[in-house]
Amino acid sequence: MREEAFALGAVPAVVYGAEADRAFLFVHGRCGCKEEGRDFAALAAPLGWQVLAVDLPEHGARQGGPEPLDPWHAVPELRAAMVYARRRWRHVALRATSIGAWFSMLAFAAAPPERSLLVSPVLDMAGLIETMLGWAGATVEDLRRRESIPTEFGETLSWRYYQYALAHPTADWPGRTEILYAGGDSMTPRATAETFAARPGRTLTVMEGGEHWFHTPEQLAVLERWTLQMLTGEGGAV
Repeated sequence: MREEAFALGAVPAVVYGAEADRAFLFVHGRCGCKEEGRDFAALAAPLGWQVLAVDLPEHGARQGGPEPLDPWHAVPELRAAMVYARRRWRHVALRATSIGAWFSMLAFAAAPPERSLLVSPVLDMAGLIETMLGWAGATVEDLRRRESIPTEFGETLSWRYYQYALAHPTADWPGRTEILYAGGDSMTPRATAETFAARPGRTLTVMEGGEHWFHTPEQLAVLERWTLQMLTGEGGAV
């Protein structure tokens, strides 16, 4: 499969697939990288899509870089990637995972892509921070007072980040959106996913017993079947 590596400003990027007039912007999740877009492109390219994938801050070729993974850096970068995509392709869609989906919904709320395929999306970041505070044995008031709280599970919770999440909910995200959700997702409660998906133009597919990170052979098989169903317009169980 054809691969075209380049940079969007300081952001490493790659385009997968033969020339076409339509493309997906692929946004990975935490611990991911732009190269994850290759597996998606292996399914999308034969159906006439190219795939533009980028590295988020602290990920892929940007590990050890100065920019942190937060909305103040990721959102402007994704907007710039979308500007590039819309100049290069006639039709642009989105495929995003986990926190990458949250950043994307923040970045494109005013001008959403033609359609969005979201895998294990973080749909309520403020609620997730509150959940992680509970895991750490802390409260929102503790976070306000201390401004940041490091945790034993590797996250440093930030009052500024929490306030940003409260001020930027994603419930009103516009546009056609399909979601693949794992029944065992610990990041987004099922009720949150179902409420989000109840809006017109949204669909929710649930893998019962799945995890937030689709990584086992069974989970990856479900992800592949769902992806093909979304790309070809075929319904049915995954």
